[in-house]
Amino acid sequence: MSQTLLIELFTEELPPKALPRLGASFAQTLFDELSKLGFVDKDVEFHPFASPRRLAVSIPNVLAVQPEQQIEKKGPAVAAGFKDGQPTPALAGFARSCGVTPEQLEKTHDGKQDIFVFRATKPGEPLSGVLSGLVELALKKLPAPKMMRWGNRDGQFIRPIHGLIALHGNDVIPAKALHLDAGRVTRGHRFLSTGEISLSSADGYARTLYENGKVVASFAARRHLIEDRLTSAAHAIDATIAPSDGLLDEVTALVEWPVVYTGEFSADFLKVPQECLILSMQQHQKYFPLLDANGKLLPKFLVVSNLETADPSNIIHGNERVLRARLSDAQFFFQQDQKIKLEGRVGKLHQVVYHNKIGSQFERVERLTKLAGEIAAALGADRKLAERAAYLAKADLVSDMVGEFPELQGIMGMYYARIDGEDEQVARAIEGHYHPRFAGDTLPEGPIALAAALADKLESIVGIYGIGLIPTGDKDPFGLRRAALGVLRMLLTLPLNLKALLVSTAATFPAGVVSANVPDGVFDFMQERLKNYLAADYPAADIEAVLAFKPARLDDIQKRLAAVAEFKALPEAAALAAANKRIRNILKKVEGEIPALNPALFAEPAESALHAAAQTITGPVNNALAAQDFTGALKQLAALKAPVDAFFDGVMVMAEDAAVRGNRLALLAGLAELMNRVAELSLLAE
Repeated sequence: MSQTLLIELFTEELPPKALPRLGASFAQTLFDELSKLGFVDKDVEFHPFASPRRLAVSIPNVLAVQPEQQIEKKGPAVAAGFKDGQPTPALAGFARSCGVTPEQLEKTHDGKQDIFVFRATKPGEPLSGVLSGLVELALKKLPAPKMMRWGNRDGQFIRPIHGLIALHGNDVIPAKALHLDAGRVTRGHRFLSTGEISLSSADGYARTLYENGKVVASFAARRHLIEDRLTSAAHAIDATIAPSDGLLDEVTALVEWPVVYTGEFSADFLKVPQECLILSMQQHQKYFPLLDANGKLLPKFLVVSNLETADPSNIIHGNERVLRARLSDAQFFFQQDQKIKLEGRVGKLHQVVYHNKIGSQFERVERLTKLAGEIAAALGADRKLAERAAYLAKADLVSDMVGEFPELQGIMGMYYARIDGEDEQVARAIEGHYHPRFAGDTLPEGPIALAAALADKLESIVGIYGIGLIPTGDKDPFGLRRAALGVLRMLLTLPLNLKALLVSTAATFPAGVVSANVPDGVFDFMQERLKNYLAADYPAADIEAVLAFKPARLDDIQKRLAAVAEFKALPEAAALAAANKRIRNILKKVEGEIPALNPALFAEPAESALHAAAQTITGPVNNALAAQDFTGALKQLAALKAPVDAFFDGVMVMAEDAAVRGNRLALLAGLAELMNRVAELSLLAE
C-alpha cells in the first residue's frame, strides 16, 4: 500500500542565507534514497518545504514495505568447482558467503563458460526499518554551515532541533533522529500561533500549517507571495524596487508569515549618492529601496515583516527609526570623505598591501598609470586622461565610505572625482575600470575607461600568474579567470594585440618579479578561457579551427567564426576540409625544408591545373581578407574542389624523383597556406 510520507524537522531559526540549499538538499536526499530502495517511483513529484524553523518534505505514493528483491551472485567456473569429487576452496567459500551448501547452488552460462550462481528472493524491508537511517543520512549530507551542540546531547546540527515528524498516511513511523522520537506534532508561527499543532495525516501539511499555524511552509510559495506583495506595494505608489542579488531569497528565509509595509525617510538623505543609501538599506536592514520612473531613489522603502497586525504603525516607525541611524552614518561618511580630495588619498595606498610579493596598492597604481597611458595611445585616445584615471582609480579604497561598504569601490571614486572637478571621462573611468565585474556585466564605456579597465585586469592577471598563483581546478582565489574573461570581452571589440599587451604589462613590474615566459603562459591561459567563452555560441570544431594559429588580434574572431559557419554550408566544404587534412598529414611527415615552387617541374596536367586555380583565386582572397570579408575569402575556395580532387586522383605526391617530389610538396604547402588564412580547415573534417 502506498501513501504520502511526510518528514519534518522542527528547529530553532536556521541560517537564512543557507536555508534554500538546506531545504532542497534535505528533500532531494530523502527522495533519492527512498527511490534507490524501491519505496517510491523515481518519477514521482515530491514537495520540499523550508521555513526559518523547519525543514520538511512530502513524498506521495511511498510504499510501506519495500518490494521483494531478486538476488543473483556469480561464483567460480563449474570446471573449477570440484576436485576429486570435493568442492574446491573457491566454491566452498562462495557457497558459505551465500549461506548455502555447494549442492544448493545453481549453474548457468555467462557467455563464456558454465559457472555456479546463487539466486534467492529477498523479502522487502518495512519503511519503519530504514527511515531513521535515511533521515540521519540526509542530515549528514546537508550543505551545512558550522554545526553546534545543545543541552547535554551528543548529536550535532546547525541549530537545536525540537521536534521530528514522520507520518506515512495517517500513521506515525517509529523513526529517530538526533535522539528525537518521531511523532505527529509540530508548531506554527513563533508569535502568531499558540500551542501545538497535531497532524492527523501526512496529506495537507502545507494547508494545515497555513490555516492553523500562520506559516507558509514552502520556500518557493513564500518567495512568490513576497514578490507579488512587494510589487503591488511598489506599484501603489508608482515606484519600482531597486534590484538586488539574493535579497528576496534572504528575506524569504527570515519570515514564515510575510507582510509588506511601506516606510519613509527624510528626503535630506538623498543628497548622499543613492548607491550608498540603497546598499545600506539592502545589506544592513534587508529593506527594499524604491525608485521613480527615472531610476532615482525615492525617500520610501518596503519592509517584509514576520508580524501581521491591525495597526502596523509601531512596526513601521520602529523600522524608520533604525534606518534613520543607518543613513545618518552614510551621510557622515560622505561628508567626511569630501574633506580630502582623491588625489590626496593616493599616498595612503602605500599602507595597503596588494600582495606581499608584488607590493602595495600604490606600487600597483604606478603600474596601472603607465599601462593605461600606453593602451589609450594605442586606441588613439587621450593618454593623459587615461593616466589620470588610472592614478586615481584606487584612491577611494582608503575612504570611509568604501571602508564601510567595499561594494562601492569605484562608484564612490566617481562621485568624489566629480566633486573634485576632475574631467568627466576620468570620473566615469574610475567607476568603469572595474567592469565587467561578472558574466553578462556591461563593458566600460569610452576609450579612457576601457584603457583603465584593461590595465587593471591585465596587471592583476600577469602579476598573480607571474608569482605562481595559477588557477587550478575550482580554485581561483584571485579571480584570474573572471579577469581574463573581462579582458577577452573587451579585446573582442578593440583593435589591440593581446600578446603585445601582455609583454607591456610584464615590463611594468620590477625586475625578477615576472619571468620572461609569463606572457606566453598567460596568453595560453587566456586562449583556453576564450574557447570556453565562445563555446556558448559556436561549435567546438569551428572554434578550434579559428583559434588554431593562436591569433593575437581578437577583434575579428567572431567574423571569422561566422564565415566558417557559412563555408560549412557550401557543397564543396566537406571535400575541401578533408583534402586540407590530407595535405596537413602529408606535410607533417616531410623532413627538412620544402623547396620553392617551380612550375617548370610540373609533370602532370593535374599539377598545372591546381596551380592555375590557386593563382586565379589568390588575388580575390587577398582582397577579401584586406576588407575583412572572411566569408568572401572562404567562398573563393570552392573553386579549388575539382582541381584538388583531380590532383589527388591522378598525381603521386611522393614521387621517386626528388625534384618532382619536392615541387609537389611545395605546391601543397602553398595551397595549405592559401586555404587556411581564415581558419585551419583541416579541423573541420569529420
